Amino acid sequence: MAENRAEILAGAAVLAVAIGFLAWSVGGGKLTGGAKTYSLTASFRSVEGIRAGSDVRLAGVKVGTVTDLSLNPETYYADAVVEVDARVQLPTDSAILISSEGLLGGNFVELVPGGAEEILAPGDEIEDTQGAVSLLTLLMKWVGGSGEDKAATP
Repeated sequence: MAENRAEILAGAAVLAVAIGFLAWSVGGGKLTGGAKTYSLTASFRSVEGIRAGSDVRLAGVKVGTVTDLSLNPETYYADAVVEVDARVQLPTDSAILISSEGLLGGNFVELVPGGAEEILAPGDEIEDTQGAVSLLTLLMKWVGGSGEDKAATP
């Protein structure tokens, strides 16, 4: 009988921890404490590795979330909408780019503040963008080399 109690208590503890992790993971994608946010838009040539819910970071700190991605049928670019913490005031010449956490890590959106005195207003577009860089394409360029370099060498 004592063994059954121990097993029941251990099972209850595991279940409680699992419920705690589930609650943490569901709430982890949101900004803390119901912080106020504002949206900004940007158009990228490629948003490979990014989806709605991806992190938006500034200096490595999460300051927002990607809320929408759609293909612009006129430009064939990916239009992104990001929600940024209202405490983060970005200059109008700021840049936004797709960055990688490493060779095996995922991608995230990175904000790089500019130096202008004017501040982006809610709904404004960040015009300085850099899309995702394909690691495979870079490796193929490096391995294949350039035919022009070989032809110029005697």
